[in-house]
Amino acid sequence: MASLLDPTARGRVILVGAGPGDPGLLTVRAVEALKTADVVVHDGLIDPRVLDIAPPSAQRISVAKQRARHTLPQEAINALIIAHVKTGAIVIRLKGGDPFVFGRGGEEVEAVRAAGLPVEVIPGVSAALGCAAEAMLPLTHRDHSSAVSFVAGQCKGLSEQNWAGLAGQGRTLVIYMGIASATDIADKLMTDGVAPDMPVAVLERGTLEGSRAIRTLLADLGAMVTREAVKSPAIIVVGEVVELSDAQDKLARWARVAEDAAA
Repeated sequence: MASLLDPTARGRVILVGAGPGDPGLLTVRAVEALKTADVVVHDGLIDPRVLDIAPPSAQRISVAKQRARHTLPQEAINALIIAHVKTGAIVIRLKGGDPFVFGRGGEEVEAVRAAGLPVEVIPGVSAALGCAAEAMLPLTHRDHSSAVSFVAGQCKGLSEQNWAGLAGQGRTLVIYMGIASATDIADKLMTDGVAPDMPVAVLERGTLEGSRAIRTLLADLGAMVTREAVKSPAIIVVGEVVELSDAQDKLARWARVAEDAAA
């Protein structure tokens, strides 16, 4: 089947992964797609330089989402995309990271197909991969981790998620959307048997200006997030591989402060 990027094909949707933030991490195919856009329906936190790749004539529509507050509910976003496609427009649905990694891309593909319209997906560098690379944090390593899992820290309620066996020795767990519930996440993992002294990193604003990579131990995760005033977007990485990264050891820093205060 011919690529939907064929400029003669009108009335279609292309879901495009914008990557973790840095425009330099866009794929060549993503750039090509953006240049064909009549309408760009985009997430929040998309770098303006990425939006500028689309033609000046392209309509840009933000459907930014924040915790517990959405510009539009998902059903309305689906309807918006479909309505524009039915006019014959090339609609680029521009999503942070990768469309199929906690991006609701699957729901949007289902809706577009149910409407009988053509859709293509162009993958992007996920937040986990981009942020980890910047922090020199290998998600797998022959000596430390032979498995990596991705979970959502806020997805239909933390208590409903079964993470048994996803974290611990020889495994890496990456948690998206977990900053607001960091203390509960640490408690959940320790209750499931993960050692309190398991290394954990928080990668804040990865690949963006002002990015930070900080680490501590699992038992201190919630407290570190509070002390350091961590804000989204950020991901949490739990596992022995954290010790190989460039993330700054914040627990050691606070231990030195305590020692100095006691002296």
